[in-house]
Amino acid sequence: MMEEARYNGLVAGLWKRILAAVDQVDPDVLDAVATADMVTLTSASGEKVVINTQRAVRQIWVAGKGMGIHFSLGDDGRWMDDKGKGLELLAWIGECVAALTGEPPPQF
Repeated sequence: MMEEARYNGLVAGLWKRILAAVDQVDPDVLDAVATADMVTLTSASGEKVVINTQRAVRQIWVAGKGMGIHFSLGDDGRWMDDKGKGLELLAWIGECVAALTGEPPPQF
């Protein structure tokens, strides 16, 4: 299992990347709130996408578009869904944001 310090560093970098991309979206359309363990994206209509850490299993979980998807870090450095559906974390978050806002997904 990945060392906690490495996982924490990866999560911190991921949060920065997500927040920087979401900053491209009009704040009247999408609001972002971040903590060390969670990023919550809320649309103007109140719908949410929640991205959170699962430290015990070294995963990132995303609740969005009516689904909960778990992502693990692959050998290639990409966060991929753990069910083998071929979903990549940032692409999935982009799809969720686009579904919330009706706008093109932000560029991560």
